[in-house]
Amino acid sequence: MSNAGEHISVLLQGAVDALNIRPDGVYLDATFGRGGHSREILARLGSAGRLIALDRDPQAVASAGGIEDVRLSMVHAAFSKLAEVLGDLQVESVDGVLFDLGVSSPQLDEAERGFSFRFDAPLDMRMDTSQGMTAADWLNQAEEKEIAQVVWNYGEERFARQVARAIVKARALAPIDTTRQLASICATAVRTRERGQDPATRTFQAVRIFINRELERAAGWW
Repeated sequence: MSNAGEHISVLLQGAVDALNIRPDGVYLDATFGRGGHSREILARLGSAGRLIALDRDPQAVASAGGIEDVRLSMVHAAFSKLAEVLGDLQVESVDGVLFDLGVSSPQLDEAERGFSFRFDAPLDMRMDTSQGMTAADWLNQAEEKEIAQVVWNYGEERFARQVARAIVKARALAPIDTTRQLASICATAVRTRERGQDPATRTFQAVRIFINRELERAAGWW
């Protein structure tokens, strides 16, 4: 959630309560976000406690600079690299790990990230903007069959083939570079409307999951 520009972690107290924090324990926040959970964990740790936080989003990592606490170690990495990070920090075990999976409201609210069809912005969608191909890069070169499979598998969009066909047709005229372009394509390809849901919703979700390899990273950890 966000309120007046400030990110508020959902189920903050309950999630941290479940860690059963020991004052001298070592804990890991695998998805730092904007630090709501990390701040609460630090508040419950004693002076001998330690918190390691990870995030693949450079903006999330930068926001950790506002926490001046020697007990916190912030690392720019995806949670799928958790074992490597702990090894580099010479941490053999932790007393608890917290995951808050998915896209965060700050990412959705920052138009330039390209996650949301509510704004007209570059079609990026990368959680880690320092590496990897953007959504625009992929949509402008992927085969129609691959696009359809992604939109169906990750978005469960029943008009996935029509969306893919419309994307390929549109990019033949001009590159698809913005969120507004993709949203407009979805509006023409999705023939029926679900109450309260934009026709681009499922396609944007699918492309975001694919670009960030969200399910593969989660499966690799579990």
